[in-house]
Amino acid sequence: MYQLYYAPDNASLIVRMVLEELDADYTTELVDRSKNMQQSDAFRALNPNGLIPVCVINEKPVFETAAIVLALAEQHRELAPALNDAERPQFLKWLFYLSNGLHTDLRQLFYPAQYIGSEGDGTQRQLALKRLLHGFAVLDKHCAEQEGDFVMDDEFTVIDIYLAVLLRWAQLYPRDAVCLPSLEFYPALGALCAAVEERSGVQRACAQEGISRPFFDLPTHAEPSEGSAT
Repeated sequence: MYQLYYAPDNASLIVRMVLEELDADYTTELVDRSKNMQQSDAFRALNPNGLIPVCVINEKPVFETAAIVLALAEQHRELAPALNDAERPQFLKWLFYLSNGLHTDLRQLFYPAQYIGSEGDGTQRQLALKRLLHGFAVLDKHCAEQEGDFVMDDEFTVIDIYLAVLLRWAQLYPRDAVCLPSLEFYPALGALCAAVEERSGVQRACAQEGISRPFFDLPTHAEPSEGSAT
């Protein structure tokens, strides 16, 4: 059994969706951001960076979203190409493109003060936004060239979940300067999101965190029964 430390509609949502898609046994522990619990000594003992999520795997805490979902996929031998699969390097390329690029740039768009010490003159956000729009365009072009709806063609992987959630956030945050008003200009990514939305595990995860449909295309803010998304 796994233990997921989460906050609603945070990066832990990606992990919860993967756990649900794997039909894995897991428990959850709320990290209430409204009380700044992610900065508590207890949580920092699990992740010294004070960032959500953490997932306890094999009785040890694992942080970093990409590391968690990759470990889960490998443990269950689902949602990722096998180690000897010829497409494995392509899978890893896109997983880390999301983790090191788009996810990081979204954080810079949401929390510029954490990177430059203040809100600044908006340059930080403008540069992050430029990189994000380029990154989404790269993935839209790639997906448009696939026969299937997913990043890895017709193979559904953790990458598709990760990307769909990033696209959700880009349409919701920051509240004063959202990145994407809609997916209108990214038709292939829109098709990917529609396919991900039909997954039963994804639907269960969203229901548990107070997220209503549509989850990814023109989404609305979560209304969780406990905790806070921000």
